[in-house]
Amino acid sequence: MTEQRVAVVTGAAQGIGAAIAKELASDGCTVVVADINLDGATTVAAEIGGVAKKLDVSDPEQVAAFAAEVVDELGRIDILVNNAALVPFVPWPELDFAEWRRVMSVNLDGMFLMTKSIIPVMAAAGYGRIVNIASNTFVAGTPNLAHYVATKGGSIGFVRALAGEIGKDGITINAVAPGLTETEGVLASPHNEGFAYVLPAQAFDRRGVPADIAPAVAFLASEKAGWITGQTLVVDGGHTRN
Repeated sequence: MTEQRVAVVTGAAQGIGAAIAKELASDGCTVVVADINLDGATTVAAEIGGVAKKLDVSDPEQVAAFAAEVVDELGRIDILVNNAALVPFVPWPELDFAEWRRVMSVNLDGMFLMTKSIIPVMAAAGYGRIVNIASNTFVAGTPNLAHYVATKGGSIGFVRALAGEIGKDGITINAVAPGLTETEGVLASPHNEGFAYVLPAQAFDRRGVPADIAPAVAFLASEKAGWITGQTLVVDGGHTRN
């Protein structure tokens, strides 16, 4: 890395977000560990020498204040990883509009608000890397996740559309789409049962873990990926092949 970059990772108190924060820190970045769970964020930040911030990405005022605070404290934001997301398990007959909006507010609105607030900082510097954490459920059409899958499809569409508008400012935007991954949230939910169906379809006979996802994100967040934008990289052990 040519100079120390400042990276913001949302939803980084645990799971894939925490693994991404650790990977970026190992690459020399100063990482802002942002999460609504401040205790978890503080633990991760302490481990990697980063900065913990409490943040609800669905709150426009919090997001605007967060971006200004990070720039004031650290002087820049070079990398944004939009990882914060709700991953519910709701069969279609039980999915009502309130639950639909709850998931949209974090997974899509949060992604929009973070990106909207931070792009001006990147544009002023003539450099930026944005990586959205999507999901291979958009390819697989996984059941009991209609609202979640819709948000991840929206995330991929957002990447494709925005890439052509922000490239002139030296900013790339891409997505990484993990498969079913062994995280704290998955293990504590009905999603854990999905491994029985996923493993036989993978190329590798083991469960994916957060450390399998983080290097792909770190690459797209690096200077080396400067000629890649508007793309989605599926990282799921060969579960989906397209």
